[in-house]
Amino acid sequence: MKVVIVGGVAGGATAAARLRRLDEQAEIVVFERSGYVSYANCGLPYYIGGVIEDPEELTLQTPESFFSRFRVEMKVRHEVTAIHPDRKTVSVKKLETGEEFEERYDRLILSPGAKPTQPRLPGVGLEKLFTLRTVEDTFRIKEYISAHRPKSAVLAGGGFIGLELAENLRELGMEVTVVQRPRQLMNPFDPDMASFIHGEMRRHGVKLALGHTVEGFAEKDGGVDVLLKDEQPLHADMVILAIGVTPDTGLAKDAGLELGIKGSIVVNDRMETSVSDIYAVGDAVQVKHFVTGQKALISLAGPANKQGRIAADNICGGDSRYRGSQGSSVIKVFDLTAAVTGVNETNAGKAGLDVESVVLSPMSHAGYYPGGKVMTMKVVFERESYRLLGAQIVGYEGVDKRIDVLAAAIHAGLTAIQLKDLDLAYAPPYSSAKDPVNMAGFMVENLAEGVVKQFRLEDIQNLPRDGSVTLLDARTAGEYAQGHIGGFVNIPVDELRERLDELDRGKPAYVICQSGLRSYIACRILAGNGFDCYNFSGGFRFYDAVMNDRRLIETATACGMDQ
Repeated sequence: MKVVIVGGVAGGATAAARLRRLDEQAEIVVFERSGYVSYANCGLPYYIGGVIEDPEELTLQTPESFFSRFRVEMKVRHEVTAIHPDRKTVSVKKLETGEEFEERYDRLILSPGAKPTQPRLPGVGLEKLFTLRTVEDTFRIKEYISAHRPKSAVLAGGGFIGLELAENLRELGMEVTVVQRPRQLMNPFDPDMASFIHGEMRRHGVKLALGHTVEGFAEKDGGVDVLLKDEQPLHADMVILAIGVTPDTGLAKDAGLELGIKGSIVVNDRMETSVSDIYAVGDAVQVKHFVTGQKALISLAGPANKQGRIAADNICGGDSRYRGSQGSSVIKVFDLTAAVTGVNETNAGKAGLDVESVVLSPMSHAGYYPGGKVMTMKVVFERESYRLLGAQIVGYEGVDKRIDVLAAAIHAGLTAIQLKDLDLAYAPPYSSAKDPVNMAGFMVENLAEGVVKQFRLEDIQNLPRDGSVTLLDARTAGEYAQGHIGGFVNIPVDELRERLDELDRGKPAYVICQSGLRSYIACRILAGNGFDCYNFSGGFRFYDAVMNDRRLIETATACGMDQ
């Protein structure tokens, strides 16, 4: 059996190695048009910033090491230019010489990945305009910075690559501005949770121009003007496009393979395309979202590697199935860690799901052990069934392990209430006896059983200030004095029982504290004394962060720049 693989990075390299482990006799040929195979895409921004110093660290394998270990022919700088399913061959061009030839296959795996989205805008292609996708792109940017010492950069796009680049360029001492059309960074997060990411970026001097549409680029004064719709241009010494990726599926289209959303390759759960003996994996394929069941494009290394393994299994006679992508991911944003899994509240609503969420601010480990830091968690679930749909966490320590627990819980089909039952490891330096994941489960259980009712950020502005409801802040007088929501009166929770006569039992009570814990206790006191009470989800800390971010974005929209 001869297997030809188009693309030698995550999915293609994984498929090649798995094929060899399952079939020692198979002939395996990989064509990769770049000069590198099995390289770490996610490490590229960190090489530009000098965190990774040796460029060889970016390549997990070389063609030589791959052949030595697996006897797989890794042909770099070879571009597959056409697929001929009728005669089971591919046309290949050797880029160094221009030589062209056809290669026969019994099975074909397409792993072409995705390419940086190149908008059709004036000025695209300027010398000082870069994209980042391959090792060669990385070297080009690194060499430009070393040679010209630019003092400023504009990054068009606020996804994973954009944020990682912003951090690394900022660490090099450059002035950095991130501009994009959406009014938030990191779209896998809900806007309220993205507020914490925005705050961390600003604290480290990154300027945000959110809600601005890029209309083109122009050389000016030795640099580049980024032309914005209805705004003054942004000027910088260099510009990097990081506005997303597009499935690289021209070969598949020309060969007559069925295509899906955004031109991606349609595959079944065995990674088989619409054409016999052709498989496809990685960023180029359309997948099923594990939570919503809808068609999705999820460009992440984990799914690509799993899909490569599944394709290889099935080529070798197995019956492996891909169950869908959850979108579990984590990113370092300066000192902050932000992580997400499943579907956020915004997209769950768009998918037609009736959703609810809880927001909590637990410590990363036991409060009595030194060094604990607050994280913000948002857990999203279906309202009637309490099916766990997704989670977002932003914090410093322990974020990654909590998101992995929640990702596993979603995959296992647990309800949000069942999070309370998980038996998770505890020692004071690492967690609390009631882990943050357990705490989320307790909160959902309280909602399900009617122990507490909650109100949310979007409800606050609509609460009447005419005295028909009780608006209560249960923090200390000192906390209240440092900032509070208009209309909320202050009765600290520890004084509440003695001051109940100051409140009208006939009016609904809406209660807030710093994190949601003291206001929950206050609600239990009030409910036990005949009040109809609602607890604010997330606390004043959450409210203040989100509202401050919104004010900054609104000001930036009016003034043209976020400071």
